[in-house]
Amino acid sequence: MDYLMFQLEKNAKTPLYEQLYNEIKEAIIDGTIEEGAKLPSKRKLAEFLAVSQTTIEFAYSQLVAEGFISSEARKGFFVQNLEDLALIEQESTHMTREGNETEDIFIDFSPGKIDTESFPFAIWRKYMKEIISEANKDFLQLGHPQGDFELRQQISSYLYQSRGVKCTPEQIILGSGTEQLMPLIIRLLGKEAIYGIENPGYPLTHHLFLEDKHKSIPIPVDIEGVIVSQLEQTNATVMYVTPSHQFPTGAVLSATRRSQLLSWAYQQENRYIIEDDYDSEFRYTGRPIPSLQGIDQNQRVIYLSTFSKSLMPSLRIAYAVLPKTLIMQYMQKYSYYAATVPRMDQHVLTKFMESGHFAKHLNKMRKIYKRKLEIVTKTIAEFNPIVTISGEQAGMHILLTIHTCKTEEELVLLSKQAGIRIYALQEYITGDFENASTPKIVLGFGGIDTNDISASINTLIKVWEIRKTP
Repeated sequence: MDYLMFQLEKNAKTPLYEQLYNEIKEAIIDGTIEEGAKLPSKRKLAEFLAVSQTTIEFAYSQLVAEGFISSEARKGFFVQNLEDLALIEQESTHMTREGNETEDIFIDFSPGKIDTESFPFAIWRKYMKEIISEANKDFLQLGHPQGDFELRQQISSYLYQSRGVKCTPEQIILGSGTEQLMPLIIRLLGKEAIYGIENPGYPLTHHLFLEDKHKSIPIPVDIEGVIVSQLEQTNATVMYVTPSHQFPTGAVLSATRRSQLLSWAYQQENRYIIEDDYDSEFRYTGRPIPSLQGIDQNQRVIYLSTFSKSLMPSLRIAYAVLPKTLIMQYMQKYSYYAATVPRMDQHVLTKFMESGHFAKHLNKMRKIYKRKLEIVTKTIAEFNPIVTISGEQAGMHILLTIHTCKTEEELVLLSKQAGIRIYALQEYITGDFENASTPKIVLGFGGIDTNDISASINTLIKVWEIRKTP
């Protein structure tokens, strides 16, 4: 490994992985590392250079992405032929990645990512194999427009036990994601509905509601959740909220505000609350926050959730619990709709839930995410009071406040240049909003490996040029 005796400057502004990437790249180009040479394993090189394995992984990943080295399963990393590399680079100049992402991301703090290492693949595969049988040929036909009754029955039971939601299977409709159910709910509530939306809030719903600017009103959020007194000063008839873990601030709607919000809904016959309970399964301090729907006495709460966080985003199964008056309207107006969730997926999920594996999986993931959060808070505590945390009671993301002269835009740009994806709070704000001058960053931790969290955060904050508190 003598040819990898690189001089890495640990106090330099350039991240270690980028220094290492540049050193190996130059060594390949000038022939110091020959074509076909096998590079040392990530563990061995990390020990040799006295850096973390994460640093090696990021450097190797960039070299693989650019074609300087290749990765062979169970064999290792090998230097590529530079003539082949030139051809690859020529071809790649005419291509861009989907989603207009042309840069390589090595650390992704997206709040939408989940832990994929702990998914019970063997159990899920077992149920998928069982369904591929002539005995289940009925699943080739269209099912109930609201989704198969057996799955709605499982969801109804689960919601009552875990969230206190009071409903029958008949009140539940399934859809392939929140973005499919929300337009349906908007149509159901009629053209006269005027929507209050949390500000800052969930971009998808902002997009849906803001298609008609005259029918949506941003309502500010503080540490107690949506400010109901400001909602009361508007002509909104429907309020969209994330009360158990406000997105993106992480605030929990206080008991007083919950009471105020329900009182607001009860004052007029056409008022409703849309409760998006998107990550309520993961709460780490105190007792679980009960759903608004469970304490609603007058059938004014539309409950909305999904399996994206509890299982996987790609499953594309979300559900809404409609009040009895609205489910009757739904049956009259939209009974001709076909369910948008494949029946085989519904059946696998039904088996997964009724066998008890869903509850076991949630318990396991709750412990994993709690452990990840503990590492996040412990790591960031070393930079207190320059960097502080809020919204850590639940979910898979937190809100960082950075007491520095840099702006949110500068922090995001510095991170992007270093191959790190983060999100500024400003990205979730609608219209004119009195956002504090102190920058805030939404930081997801669900998709980062437990062993990489501390190093990833340290790399991020080093990129921001913030040092640990003495």
